Amino acid sequence: MEIFGVSADSVKALVRFKEKRKLNFALLSDPEHKMIEAYGFWRMKKFMGRSYKGIVRSSVLLGPDGKIEKVWDNVKAKGHAKEILNELQTLK
Repeated sequence: MEIFGVSADSVKALVRFKEKRKLNFALLSDPEHKMIEAYGFWRMKKFMGRSYKGIVRSSVLLGPDGKIEKVWDNVKAKGHAKEILNELQTLK
């Protein structure tokens, strides 16, 4: 199993973030939003009455064949890792 994150941030910013948070998985930089848009996670958002385009935090579980098994859309970071781990346990 492989875990990775995708962000529109620069490689330099992601290296700092990974070191600061002591993450043990790869973070991929997608400043042109090619992958982010392909998965449908670059969408209109609203904050304080203002609309803008941005990344909707989401997770995708890919099967061994590379096909999408499950999508968690618009997730909150708190507790989400446990939710994914629980899903992986049901697949075993």
